Order: sequence, then structure tokens, then C-alpha cells
Amino acid sequence: MEEVISKNFIEQIIDEDLKEGKYEKIVTRFPPEPNGYLHIGHAKSILLNYGLAKEYGGDFHFRFDDTNPTKEKTEYVESIKEDVEWLGADYDQNIYFASSYFDRMYECAELLIKKGKAYVCDLTPEEIREYRGTLTEPGKNSPYRDRTPEENLVLFRAMKNGEFEDGSKVLRAKIDMTSGNMNMRDPILYRIARMEHHNTGGDWCIYPMYDFAHPLEDAFEGVTHSICTLEFEDHRPLYDWVVQECEFEHPPKQIEFAKLYLTNVVTGKRYIKKLVDEGIVDGWDDPRLVTLSALRRRGYTPESIRRFMELVGVAKSHSSVDYAMLEYCIRDDLKLKKPRVSAILDPVKLVITNYPEDQVEYMEVKNNQENEEMGVRKVPFCRELYIERDDFKIERPKKYFRLYPGNEVRLMNGYFVTCTDYVTDEDGNVTEVHCTYDPESRGGNSPDGRKVKGTIHWVAVPFAKKAEVRLYENIVDEEKGVYNEDGSINLNPDSLKILTDCYVEPCLLEAAPGDSFQFVRQGYFCLDTKDTTPEHMVFNRIVSMKSSYQPK
Repeated sequence: MEEVISKNFIEQIIDEDLKEGKYEKIVTRFPPEPNGYLHIGHAKSILLNYGLAKEYGGDFHFRFDDTNPTKEKTEYVESIKEDVEWLGADYDQNIYFASSYFDRMYECAELLIKKGKAYVCDLTPEEIREYRGTLTEPGKNSPYRDRTPEENLVLFRAMKNGEFEDGSKVLRAKIDMTSGNMNMRDPILYRIARMEHHNTGGDWCIYPMYDFAHPLEDAFEGVTHSICTLEFEDHRPLYDWVVQECEFEHPPKQIEFAKLYLTNVVTGKRYIKKLVDEGIVDGWDDPRLVTLSALRRRGYTPESIRRFMELVGVAKSHSSVDYAMLEYCIRDDLKLKKPRVSAILDPVKLVITNYPEDQVEYMEVKNNQENEEMGVRKVPFCRELYIERDDFKIERPKKYFRLYPGNEVRLMNGYFVTCTDYVTDEDGNVTEVHCTYDPESRGGNSPDGRKVKGTIHWVAVPFAKKAEVRLYENIVDEEKGVYNEDGSINLNPDSLKILTDCYVEPCLLEAAPGDSFQFVRQGYFCLDTKDTTPEHMVFNRIVSMKSSYQPK
């Protein structure tokens, strides 16, 4: 029986367009504005557009929609480029800047003026808003609407030549001030703004508005399907008007899909920028954020994000996705790929009193117990070890099977040890745990067949390497929701916990920034790419060990 592959609604539209011969080759694009760093929501658009181009043997264009110099920076251009390439969206040589089309956009504006479809308007921004009307009341015509094409051309060229002050005049489309769609009530096409542009410098003092520039950019590049999020649905009639009135023979088609909404995360650029500007986070790549640079620094992989987007799918209506699904995807991606190593985050010393003082032996340890292909390594073992403080209790709690006075446990890949004593400081804090070991139990099994219920991990004191470990939680207080009534963010005071006295296996000295590992019993961790130095290792927790989330 032939497998039936279900296609999403965008694929169905493309299939129909190809069947009807509307397009010979599919061209999609990802057109970010370089006014901030990309976040997890943008990844959906990148992968969707790239995936469609790949699926249909077409082209994928990567374009910077840089028509607003007031907010755009070269820093953002470079970060976006890095993110797109990191995700694996291969744009080949198809990288573009909207600003490269400024001359052609200007020509299109003059064409509209000559056709009587655009006019120069002298109303102030406040007056334009007033004349626009409301959702229930129609707008009214500007007193400048009936200027002749000749007058408008003279004025528009004077705008271009810098003869008018910023904000004194705009170019508007002449459509319908009574339209039920507010976007069609003579929208602004160009405004005057004497701003230095990151790409064109001071060449221009007038800049096109997004709703005018965007359809033109798509049309110039031969984009067939302009796939964007649902908030642009009401803008589609204007999109179609622009490409029609500018007389493109094969205009692109705009299709809208639902945005990705993750529960309890901050994705709005202005909110993220506020967190950065106020020093609440240490930059756009702070691992508590969901910018792509932050996820990359935290240790997320492109594969995990691609898998996440597959699970989310493509829909026509908005819905929220549990952040736990993203965490599931990174766990699933790493579990068979990364070595499992010992790291002690809250150390207490364990002394094996009957173990020879100067003896060191090397235990053979599997790099990944679920993936034999990853081989083995040698781990040093000796008289003094670091163990987790929580792995020893003076008084045994119920259902506690780790170390306590008189109890025997297994040292992972080591020996059976029995607690005989402990030492405390003047405040009653345990400073040392004393044990004896069974020399016959090397490797973690006893020849007499006796069983122990507890197994704990360890790092040999003389060989242990000190490290800083950062435990990240959601930056949002999940119980209160993302935003307060005044629009501020409900910050989680415990979103970052820094542990400075941690000890890890000596093999981690060979790790490079960005390398990730499973810390046994702790979770998945990544060597920080920003703060790690040869003298100071910093590990970020990517995700904890377990989750209740399971994909359907």
C-alpha cells in the first residue's frame, strides 16, 4: 500500500499553482528587518521558506528588509546572517538588501504618480491619523489628494532632493478613504528622514514604507510565494495593489501562516531590547532568552530546532506551544551524540580510609551507555574523591538509598563503599565523609552477588578541574505569566544560579567552547562560548535530565 504524505495548506497552494502553470520555478524568501536579533519564532519562518524551496527544487532568497534607518544596525545584519547559516538554510549566492532597490522603488513611485495613483500630502502625522477615520467610521480625503500628477512629480522630486524638512510631506497611495480595510485608506508610501543608512549612507533622505517596499522587493527578485505571518493578512490587499499598479507581469502571491507562540517566553524585540539595555541580561545572547544566538550559546543545536519546527507544523490559526516540547527536542538530539561525564556541582570530599594513599588506578568508562560506537575513556580513581553533597545524609530520610552512616553504595564504575564516619565544621556542615571500600567490587559489582540500591558519581580530587556552572531557569515567573498589567515583564528572581566551586573530570580540559556533554544525573551542559577562558571553564545548563513531556 502506497504511503499517503499529508501536505500542509501552503504546499497545497503551491501544488495547485504549479498544476495551473502560474509559475515554472518556486522562489521563496526570508526577509528580516535588521533592527534586532532573531528569535525562535523567526526560525519557523526561515526553515519553512527554505524547506519549501528545497522541496520544490526552487530558490531560497535571504534578504535584509533594511528600509528604516532609524532602527537598523550593521551589528544586527551580522547576527542575523550568522543565525540563518547556523540553522542550515542554504541561500547559495541569493543574499540581498532591500536598500539596493531604492532606485527602482523610486521609479515605481514615480510611475504611480504619473498614473494618478499617488500624491504628495502635506498633512501632519496627527492630521493624517484624524483623517483616516476608525473601524466604524470612514476616512475623509486629504485636501491635497487632488493635486495633478505634474504637481505631485515636482513635489516628490523636491522631497528626494532634500528641499523639505523631515515630516513635512509624505507620498501617499490614492486608493479609497472609505475602505473597510484601514490599510487601504491612502497609506503612506514614502516619508522624509535625514538618517544615515547602514548600507547607502547619506545617499537618500526619503525612505519607502514597509508596505510599499516589501511587495516590490519580492517582485524584483521573482519571488513566487511570499510567505508571512498572520498579522499581515489585512495587508494583503495593499500588497496585491502595489504589484498590480506597478505593472508586474508575474506578481508574487502572499500567503499567511500562524506565528509560533511559546508559553512563558519573551519574544518581542522591544521587550528583549529593554532587558538588554537595563542590564537584566548580559546581552542579546543571554542563555535565558530565546533569541537564536542565546539558544546557540546555551547549547541548543540546529537539528533540535529543526525537529521542534517539524513537531509544531504549519497552521492557519494561532496556538501556543509548550516550551517543554523544545526541551524534549534538544534532549532527544543530544542523548546519543554526547559523552556522559561526571561533574560535581556541590562538592563534599569522600575519603576511602582503607585505600592505599599513593595509589591511582584508571577505570574504563563508556562514553555513552546507549551508544557503544562512542567508545570508552580512562578515568582516574584514588583515595580522595568529590561527591555531591546531596549524596550523603547524616540522618537517613525515607526512601533514601545513597550514603549515610553504615550504608553501602556503589561508586559508579568504581567500587562498593560503606560509610563509616563523617566530619563537620563548627556550623554542623559536613566537610568530609569517610568510607571503606571492598577491593573485590572493582567496576561496581561484587563477586558474592550482593546488591546495593544506591549508585553515586564522583570525581578524583587530585585530578578534578574546577569550573563555574550556570543553572538557567525561565526568565519569566511562570506562575504570574509573562507580562504585568503595566506591560513590564514578570521576572523570575531565580532565573540564574551561578555555582563557582564545581569540579569536573579532567577530560573536559580538552573541550572547546560550544562543546556539550551530559553531566551524569544532572542534565545536559555546554561550555560557554562567551565567558570561558583557558584558565576558567564556564558551563551552561542546556536542559535538565528529565521531563514529563512526550510527543504525541
